Amino acid sequence: MNTPAKVLLAVLLLAAAGAGGYFAYDRFFRKTDTVGPKVDPGKAGRREAVTVPQAPFADVTKAAGISFTHFTGATGSKLLPETMGSGVAVIDFDRDGKPDLLFVNGCPWPGHAKPEKAPCLALYRNKGDGTFEDATERAGLNVSVYGVGACVGDFDNDGFPDLFVSCVGPHRLFRNDGGKRFVDVTATAGVGGPGVWPDVASAEAFNKHQPPIPFGTSATFFDYDGDGKLDLFVCHYCTWSPAIDLGIKSTLTGVGRTYQQPTTLEGNQCSLYRNNGDGTFADVTAAAGVTVFETTAAGDKRPVAKSLGVIQCDPDGDGWPDLIVANDTARNFLFHNVPDGKGGRKFEEKGKEATVAYAAGTPRGAMGIDAGEHKPGKQAVVIANFANEPNSFFVLVNAGRLMFSDQAGATGLEGPSRGPLKFGTFFFDYDLDGRLDLLTANGHIDPDIGKVQANQTYKQSAQLFWNTGDDVRLFEPVTEAAAGPDLLRPIVGRGSAYLDFDGDGDPDVVLTNNGGPPLLLRNDQQLGHHWVRLFLEGDGKTSNRSAIGAEITVEADGKTYRRTVLGARGYLSQSEFPVTVGLGTTTTVDKVTVKWPGKDGKTQTWTGLTADKQHTLTQGVAEAK
Repeated sequence: MNTPAKVLLAVLLLAAAGAGGYFAYDRFFRKTDTVGPKVDPGKAGRREAVTVPQAPFADVTKAAGISFTHFTGATGSKLLPETMGSGVAVIDFDRDGKPDLLFVNGCPWPGHAKPEKAPCLALYRNKGDGTFEDATERAGLNVSVYGVGACVGDFDNDGFPDLFVSCVGPHRLFRNDGGKRFVDVTATAGVGGPGVWPDVASAEAFNKHQPPIPFGTSATFFDYDGDGKLDLFVCHYCTWSPAIDLGIKSTLTGVGRTYQQPTTLEGNQCSLYRNNGDGTFADVTAAAGVTVFETTAAGDKRPVAKSLGVIQCDPDGDGWPDLIVANDTARNFLFHNVPDGKGGRKFEEKGKEATVAYAAGTPRGAMGIDAGEHKPGKQAVVIANFANEPNSFFVLVNAGRLMFSDQAGATGLEGPSRGPLKFGTFFFDYDLDGRLDLLTANGHIDPDIGKVQANQTYKQSAQLFWNTGDDVRLFEPVTEAAAGPDLLRPIVGRGSAYLDFDGDGDPDVVLTNNGGPPLLLRNDQQLGHHWVRLFLEGDGKTSNRSAIGAEITVEADGKTYRRTVLGARGYLSQSEFPVTVGLGTTTTVDKVTVKWPGKDGKTQTWTGLTADKQHTLTQGVAEAK
């Protein structure tokens, strides 16, 4: 179809669908002129392929005993939260050294019919033999909420990881009681957020509910003020309620109503809770500089955030954790950690100055986010974007000036990543060669997208990019021939995480599926590469027990690897705390250095660690376990 014909089609669609149709058209059709034919995420497309290692992933979901199915609550009205999915968190809740899995679930909307068994969170305990058992009820997590995201961290420094679940409606904080049960401490902790879950008797009454309902997304524990106690940062999406959603037309000719577009909805604010150290948190959102407004031409102040992902990082290397927030159709934020002039810390939003606010000068549909060392000594932030938009790949080019450059094109990501709608994303070294690879979980937001956009489908394949180590061609798409069919099986992908659930040293993958069962994918690579796995324990005084924010440097055979212990990463999800460093053909580890988090955290060094083994490194203890 030539350009004039496309313009005519757009005009006809707008005339037929009205103003709401414009927003749907803008969201679904923008930038498709440069897309070309339908994209197969498992193929490299027009690029000449390079050889990638054989590293198949096997779907072991059923064999591992995981029977969870995500519940969206959808009844046909197409309310926005129904399509945004939910996350997964890796949490070793009983501290037996084997990573467990927590799946976040939705629930029926108020006033709507309830299934015989109420959907709830789902906790699967790792039995250590390649299988899991459902431990939800005995752990006290058979709680029905409209959950969205999850993060893990030992906020009370008692040695057992706690759990936060962001929700549509009040959020939930669960304290881990000795690895046996979780106790809901939301009310006393003060982290439930504003608003309430509507108490209505009918679906009609719920659909007419106008006051905004909190719409939490990604969240992360981190210690922003360096006092050794984990604070909590919570992303919020648009200002939303069913009446607001249903009051705005969002249709496409021949399809009917589509899921609402974030461009039609008011922005929101993220939240920051400071840990008081007594089981309570203080809401310091405004005081710490986390609120972001823009002033309209009429002089009105409007909230900017439409936040879906957050990652902790320290691009200027000053030892204080900064945050980068991925916003959907709004500019991304970089919250720079600075002194507040009163002996504490606050944030200054510097996304524009750091050039991470936009890609190609415009906001994109940013979803998941991660940060890592993509080349020796080089740091980057990846953001998974909407369909027909490539991933953003912001490389740190000047730490002193806090400057990034989007190098998605130069690294080989731009073309292959453009087509799919990307949500979950993370860096990990799946082949243990020492270089961080990249994965995205993909899936569209509307089941009928294929009727209006020929190059899109609702279910989509994940994308795995192998890090070649070659500056000219850094990332290479991994095809089915190298990864096997299971990893690239189309699903409505949302959250994603990695963990070594079978204890063989290489990272396995879990993907969530909106309205369906997750995928647990066992990494069956047999490349003979070596590795070292490091589990860090802070002292609970100068540094948090989870060691979130600890910076690790591994030196082996003349090579240096830098990794950071992070809280949540990607989209609505959290991967495991232990850090696995691939060593390739190297069999010895010369030195491991840990810079512990916190303003009084020290630097510690260990030597003589054995390869192909997990080591526990405890702050203040000279010998590794």
